[in-house]
Amino acid sequence: MLPGIDDGSKDESNTIALIQSLKGYGFGQFITTPHVLTGVWNNTRQGITTKETTTKLYLEQHGHTMPFKAAAEYLMDEVFLNLLKTEPLLTLKDNYVLVEMSYLNPPIQLYDIVYQLQLEGYKPVLAHPERYLFYHFKPEEYTKLKKVGCLFQLNLLSVTGYYGKPVADIAKKLLEESMIDFTGSDTHHDRHVQAYKNPVLLKNTAPLITALNKNTFFSM
Repeated sequence: MLPGIDDGSKDESNTIALIQSLKGYGFGQFITTPHVLTGVWNNTRQGITTKETTTKLYLEQHGHTMPFKAAAEYLMDEVFLNLLKTEPLLTLKDNYVLVEMSYLNPPIQLYDIVYQLQLEGYKPVLAHPERYLFYHFKPEEYTKLKKVGCLFQLNLLSVTGYYGKPVADIAKKLLEESMIDFTGSDTHHDRHVQAYKNPVLLKNTAPLITALNKNTFFSM
C-alpha cells in the first residue's frame, strides 16, 4: 500500500485505487507491511515511516480518513538478526512483528531468530505459513513453530485457490486445527483485489470467520 518502495503500489493514485477497491470488500482500516529484504527491497525504518507520513497526508487530502499505519514484513535471515539488535522494529501493534521466510527453504537459524525476537520482547507473527511448500509434507514443523511461540497469519487469497490447490489444502488444514491466529490480505496489485471475487474453497467457513474476527485485536 505504501507507494513506490517494493513490489506493491507503484504510486499514490495506485494506492488510492487499491484502498477504494478493498473498502468495497468491507476493509475498514489498513496496516501496510512493506518488505524489508536486504539486496531486493532495502527498506529502512526511517524510509518506511517517512513514506507513511506522506501517504497518509495524500490520502487525507483526497478524502480518505480511515485508519492507516505502516509496519513491515521482515525476512528472517542473518541480516535481520543484526537489525534486531540495532534498532526498534516496525510492529503491527505493540510488540507484534510480522516476519516471513524464503519460499525456497527455511533459514538455518530459524529457531534462534524466533528466540532472539522473543528475547528482545517481540511476538513473532509468521506471514502466510500455508505458502511454505517445504512444510507441506512436514506438518510437525507447524506444530513446532506454534509451540515455540510463533503466531500464524493466513493469507486470505490462499483459501480462494489463488496460489494453487496444495496451498489451499494446507490453509484449510491449519484453519481446521485452529492454528491460524490472524489473517492478512497481502494485497500488492489489482490482480489480488480482483481475486477476492473468487469463491472460498472451504465447505466449513466457521474457522475462517473465527480467524477474521481475531483481527479486531489490531483495531486502531
